[in-house]
Amino acid sequence: MYRKSFGEWTFDLVNYVFLSLLAIATIYPLVYVLFASLSDPTLYMQHSGILWKPLDFNLRAYKLVFDNGTIMHGYVNTMIIVVVGLCLNILLTSLGAYALSRKCLGYRKPLMLYIVFTMFFSGGMIPFYFTVKGLGLANTLWALIIPQAISAFNLILMKTAFEAIPDSLEESAKMDGANEIVILFRIMLPLCMPVVAVMLLYYGVSHWNAWFNALIFLQDRSLYPLQLVLRELLLQNDASSMASGAGSGEVSVIGETLKHATIIIATVPVLLIYPFLQKYFVKGALIGAIKG
Repeated sequence: MYRKSFGEWTFDLVNYVFLSLLAIATIYPLVYVLFASLSDPTLYMQHSGILWKPLDFNLRAYKLVFDNGTIMHGYVNTMIIVVVGLCLNILLTSLGAYALSRKCLGYRKPLMLYIVFTMFFSGGMIPFYFTVKGLGLANTLWALIIPQAISAFNLILMKTAFEAIPDSLEESAKMDGANEIVILFRIMLPLCMPVVAVMLLYYGVSHWNAWFNALIFLQDRSLYPLQLVLRELLLQNDASSMASGAGSGEVSVIGETLKHATIIIATVPVLLIYPFLQKYFVKGALIGAIKG
């Protein structure tokens, strides 16, 4: 029976301690925000230092968040962007990746070089703005969806996954009378579900966290996504418009806990979805990493 040496035990112990401290340093900021959002506003304003638990458990901040029309409109807008955007992302990325993975496609290498070129060089923000505005997408949610319809990195990742599927499957399907659409949606995509899960995570998180394009293209506040509302709340320190259900003297007190409650509400959906995709994530992300 193999026994670890003193050096191996020491090495493992140092690793465990280091990784535990790293995990605490990573998790605690979120735990602090959670405790702060559940604290009594008056006690929290008087507190300084580390929070070990909520200060006199209080849900007042969450009640104001859910009663506030601006935040709820932002939440609905973000959900629309994520759902519609993901459908468009997966559809267009899979179509493009399938076409580029076919060996019979003419000029495949020049097309791939052109796609890779866009990963490193772009026209810049001003041409991008005028393009979106010229298409009539400005001040609409489509300005946050259509320009982000395909990511070159994700396209290459899915193309690599399609190329790893044996050609014999495609040949057998064609012998049975299947066309390209049937092959893609009934053979290729079901076999590449780990990659599809990675696409959902990459695209979904990108849509959920996006705020810069909204800042550029949206003038109508009713179209603001949640992250842009959160940005205004945190950077401009404007809690008065958010705490519409609080009294005039209560706004300055509850403002800090209101910010923390909004952060938690904006973060929790992604944290809840990730564990369901985690089992696919490593496998999908490593597609094409090993050759042979």
